[in-house]
Amino acid sequence: MAVPKKHTTKSKRNKKRMHIFLKTPTSVSCPHCGKPKLPHRVCKNCGYYKETEVLDVLGKLEKKEKKKREKEIKEREREKREKEKPLTLEELSKKKF
Repeated sequence: MAVPKKHTTKSKRNKKRMHIFLKTPTSVSCPHCGKPKLPHRVCKNCGYYKETEVLDVLGKLEKKEKKKREKEIKEREREKREKEKPLTLEELSKKKF
């Protein structure tokens, strides 16, 4: 029967196990809809990957959900357009930094 030469203390055992744990998955915001998604994967919300539509997400939804999702997409596109517009002098003076 094998017998250990020295007793391993709890602290030594726990120090060895310190690096054994689950890491939280990283998430990236989707460039099309802005929702968080896993990197290098198709967005589950809008079905886009690298600025091209891969999945037709809206085709599988019911009418209420479809309208709601389309409304969200239109709002995000409107926000993107507003960000791209150059501000006038009046808007710049009102804007707080």
